[in-house]
Amino acid sequence: MSECKSNTLSAGAMGALAAATVFAVFTLSAETAKADRWSQFGGSRLAAWDRYDSRHAAREWEVNPPRGFPTLSRANIEPLKAAINSYTAIVKQGGWKTIPMVELRPGRRSDTVALLRRRLEMTGDLQVRSNRPRRYDSYVEAAVRNFQARHGLSPTGVPDKATLLALNVPAKARLRQLRTNLSRLNTLSKSAAKRYVLVNIPAAQIEAVNQDQVVSRHAAVVGKIDRRTPVLRSRIHEINFNPYWHIPASIVRKDLVPKARQYARLGKDVLGTYRIDAYDGRGRKLDPAKINWFSNSVYGYRYRQQPWEDNSMGFVKINFHNKHSVYMHDTPSKSLFGRNFRAHSSGCVRVQNVQQLVSWLLTSNSDWDARRVAHMKATGERKDVRLKQRVPVYFAYLTAWSTQDGVVHFRRDLYRRDGVGVMASAY
Repeated sequence: MSECKSNTLSAGAMGALAAATVFAVFTLSAETAKADRWSQFGGSRLAAWDRYDSRHAAREWEVNPPRGFPTLSRANIEPLKAAINSYTAIVKQGGWKTIPMVELRPGRRSDTVALLRRRLEMTGDLQVRSNRPRRYDSYVEAAVRNFQARHGLSPTGVPDKATLLALNVPAKARLRQLRTNLSRLNTLSKSAAKRYVLVNIPAAQIEAVNQDQVVSRHAAVVGKIDRRTPVLRSRIHEINFNPYWHIPASIVRKDLVPKARQYARLGKDVLGTYRIDAYDGRGRKLDPAKINWFSNSVYGYRYRQQPWEDNSMGFVKINFHNKHSVYMHDTPSKSLFGRNFRAHSSGCVRVQNVQQLVSWLLTSNSDWDARRVAHMKATGERKDVRLKQRVPVYFAYLTAWSTQDGVVHFRRDLYRRDGVGVMASAY
């Protein structure tokens, strides 16, 4: 039985010279900034953000992230080294000042806005100087969106609590993250195949990459703080359509039995509700009505959820050998993909738009295409398919990197592996 733990049953200031160095790295040049920095979003700077001017649109940005540049590309090494030089200059100048945790909105005037402007200028997010530095104008709003996107936050243009916490992570901490992730990126990029899948755990995102180009990018749900998704390397070898879910012992103890006892107190059958079959040590199927959920014997049974629309695996499971017995899969709980914080599983990785990813993985199988994958979802047919060409998969922990356009990205230090304290993981 799989021991995957991925499911539950419920559903500052800085001198002119240093500033010039920063702008050279973050914006490349005044002209290329507008073209290159925003090209990954499908248009010019303003046109790009016209699509994300509401909370609903920001949620769509979470669910369907732009493809952008591949995180593991060797072409990211030099930009990352340049970013390290820039942040070194910022740190030498004393870093940036802390921004008070107060409400800020477009149109407002305050000394805090002036402080926010300076903070955004230091990292190149804001490039327009103003004779009204205390006013939260459209340029500041666009700069906040830029900052939010670089940090994996919903690009609303409004500095909410998470954004302010990210802005206030000390420059020293960010510099250390860049240096730490340079080592990680060096190691991973050297061994990355031409065609592979990357799961970036802190980013809660998945990339399907071919020939150093992102074919598709997917929002993911990764492991909770206390049920972490592991770092690993493997090869995807099999797709299970409409699979059974063999419930691991950890979830039986932490989730199934407590819920079953709740149901029992109400005179309800948890197994029938979730279409789960229970088996004893000899493999005999048990009668749910005869199970005493308040006895310790329930921990020794095996539990298997049937294929159906609310199966915790969804309609498809992606298999690869690993000592942690984790995997990637669909889920009936789609709402989590629209959240910015997506560490909600128990170790395995749930994939938004998994149908697209599976179709790409099966490219080497001549008898499979997107239409047939869609058919499997529509019919609920049970089938296991071996990939004719296995696809490398990397579960990586990357919290800071720079891409070919010179944009420097940060993500939450979700599991506090960077050694920079709690602030880099608190938002």
